[in-house]
Amino acid sequence: MKIHKLFTLGIVLLFACSMQAQVSVSISLGSPPLWGPVGYTGVQYYYIPDVESYYDIQASRFIYLEGGKWVHRTSLPLRYRSYDLYRGYKVVMNDYHGNTPYIHYKDHKQKYARGYHGQPQQNIGEKPGKGNSKAGYSVKAKSGNKHGEGKGKKK
Repeated sequence: MKIHKLFTLGIVLLFACSMQAQVSVSISLGSPPLWGPVGYTGVQYYYIPDVESYYDIQASRFIYLEGGKWVHRTSLPLRYRSYDLYRGYKVVMNDYHGNTPYIHYKDHKQKYARGYHGQPQQNIGEKPGKGNSKAGYSVKAKSGNKHGEGKGKKK
């Protein structure tokens, strides 16, 4: 009888540990990056005009053209290794729901040319390193502007 109780307790503990591990994994997947703009939930993609790439929030991967094909990578290509994602503008693709945001690439590239800046954005987090609060890595967003991203003027 005592062995039966210990066995049951062991199964319960094993089940409890596995449930906690599942919760931890599901929380960490699909979280927006710290360099992402504040105020947007339920979106899957950003378009980053300066590097002509997309970022898939759920998969934590960049999507860009390489050798004439769209590739999914955890980092940008080497030619953009010095690009600062915290300072660059991110167009929130709040009007697209699907798996291939690049089907609209020609339109995005024309509408959001390199150097494009719409409404001011504030990043979710600060860039790692010294002096973030004084370095201007994020710009305060206008309150209440959570829709209509991309309606700002080109500079």
